[in-house]
Amino acid sequence: MQISFKLGLRAQEIALLQIKEVAKLSPSGTDFKLLEVMSLPAAYTKGADAMGRSQSQYRRRTVSFDVASFDQVVRQVEALAKAGAELNPEDFYPPVRKHRGKSRDLPMVDAALRAALTDYLRLRIEKAGTLKPSSPLFITQKGGAYSPNTLQEHMAVILRNWTGVEKASSHSGRRSLITNVIHKQKKSVKVAQKIAGHVNPSTTLIYEEPPEEIIEDALNNLN
Repeated sequence: MQISFKLGLRAQEIALLQIKEVAKLSPSGTDFKLLEVMSLPAAYTKGADAMGRSQSQYRRRTVSFDVASFDQVVRQVEALAKAGAELNPEDFYPPVRKHRGKSRDLPMVDAALRAALTDYLRLRIEKAGTLKPSSPLFITQKGGAYSPNTLQEHMAVILRNWTGVEKASSHSGRRSLITNVIHKQKKSVKVAQKIAGHVNPSTTLIYEEPPEEIIEDALNNLN
C-alpha cells in the first residue's frame, strides 16, 4: 500500500517488482540496503505482461478502420468472394494496438515507505533465510509470486475494509497521489505525468479535474 500511495505504482507494476528494484542485497543474500531510487523497467508498465503472470486474455469487442483501410478491406473481401474463397472475418481485423511501456525513476524518500520496506524485507529474510535479487518483492501465502489480477483484487478488498469506501480499488492510491501532486502541491502536469508514467499527457490531464472535496469546499465558502 505504501508503494501505491507514495510512488503511484499500478497493481500490475507492484506485482512484477523484484527485490533488486528496491534494495541491494549482500553477497550472502542475508542482508540488504534500501536503494534511494526505484528504477521501474518499461516492461513492467501498463499493457505489458513482463513475467507472464496475468491470467486474463484480451478479447476483442470492437474494431475500427480509417477510411483508406476500410476501402482496401472491402476490395479484398470482394475479390475473395468472387473467387469463391472461404472468408474468416478475423483475417481482416486491424492489428491490436499495444500499449507502450515507459520506464521511470522514482525517488524513495518517504520515511513511512522506507520503514515499511525495511520491516518487510527483514521479515522475508527471517523466514526464508536468504533472498535473491530476482526474487519477487511480494509473495502470496503459498510463497509464490502474485499475478497482477490477484494482487489487484487483494488490494481492493484490503482498502475497502480499511476505509469503508465501497468503491475503493487498487488504483485508489495511485489516483490519490496524482491528485495530491496536481491540486494540493500545485505541481505541473509534466511532473505528475513523470510520476505516473503516462506516455500521453492527455491521460494525466484527466486528474486536473477538481476532486469532489475541492468543489464542496468552494461551495461552502461562497460568502
